Amino acid sequence: MALNIIIGLLSAFFLFASSIKMFGWQKKVFEIQLDMFKSYGLNRQIMFLVGCAELFGAIAIWFQGSWVGPLGALALLGTSIGAIFCHLFFDTWKQGVPAMVTGVFSAAVTWRGFEQLLGVLA
Repeated sequence: MALNIIIGLLSAFFLFASSIKMFGWQKKVFEIQLDMFKSYGLNRQIMFLVGCAELFGAIAIWFQGSWVGPLGALALLGTSIGAIFCHLFFDTWKQGVPAMVTGVFSAAVTWRGFEQLLGVLA
């Protein structure tokens, strides 16, 4: 039950975040995020690719009965870890708190389905 709540929260958050990174529909948030990416030495194309990874993870995370779900959680964990490092290196740790929370949640979901993921690789 708790896992489903975490999956729902992660999915909602990353569907919102990815849609802004990919399509820029929320202009103010888009401009703030793009300015952050540029301050990290990254460009609009990288921001779009991060949005694609987030979108994949936000959708795939619902398929916990197969290896796709843990792979989606792993994608979200990767984007969260990247965000944490960028915030810690270029900003303050406080700006990285949302990424820390999504990282912990993504790690929990990844851990839960890690054996399924390893089964595909073996």
